[in-house]
Amino acid sequence: MRKIGIMGGTFDPIHLGHLIAAETARTSCGLDEVWFIPSFLPPLKSHEPGEHSELRLQMVQEAIKGNPHFRAMDIELARGGLSYSIDTVLELRQLHPHDSFSYIIGTDRINDLSGWHRIEELAERVAFIGLNREGTESEAGELPDYLQQRLTYINMPPIGISSTAIREAIQAGGSFRYLVPEAVFHFITGRGLYGARSND
Repeated sequence: MRKIGIMGGTFDPIHLGHLIAAETARTSCGLDEVWFIPSFLPPLKSHEPGEHSELRLQMVQEAIKGNPHFRAMDIELARGGLSYSIDTVLELRQLHPHDSFSYIIGTDRINDLSGWHRIEELAERVAFIGLNREGTESEAGELPDYLQQRLTYINMPPIGISSTAIREAIQAGGSFRYLVPEAVFHFITGRGLYGARSND
C-alpha cells in the first residue's frame, strides 16, 4: 500500500511555498508520493481562479518536473463544477483501492475543516496532515474529536510566499522571479499570464 499525500488548491500560480510544503509533508510523514490536484472551482474561495484551469495544470506540471515523488492529477479539472474533496477522494479510492490518502493542509484550512462538505464522510476515508505555519494560529483544539484523531501536525519552514502576492506583484510590474520555480517563471512570462510582460 502506497501512502499518498494530496495537495489541493487553485495553484494560481503554484509557487515555491507549495513545493516546500509538499516535500516537508512527504519526508516528515513517510509518504511515497504527493499528488498535486488543481481544483476547478474551489467551494471555499470567494472568487474564481484567475487563469484557465488547463494553464494552472500546466504550471503545476512544469513546477514538479524532476521530482519522482511528485505527480500532477487533473481529476478535479476533468470533473468540472465545484471541487469538493469528498468527490475527489471517492474517485481516487475507486481508481487506487490499495493506496491510503492524506490531505496536506495549512493552518487556515485546519481552522475551517469542520465546514468542509461532507466532512464526516471524508474523515472516514482520509487522514489530514496539518502544516504548522509560523505566525498563524491553529484552532485545532476546537475541532470535534473525530477530526483531531485524524490530524497529524508537522512544522512548516517559515515561507512568506502566496499566490495572491505573486499575482499582485506581476500586475504591479514588480519582480516575482525566485518566488516560483524557474520553469514556472518562464511559463508565466512567456504567455503573459496575470498581465506579465515577457521581459520581466
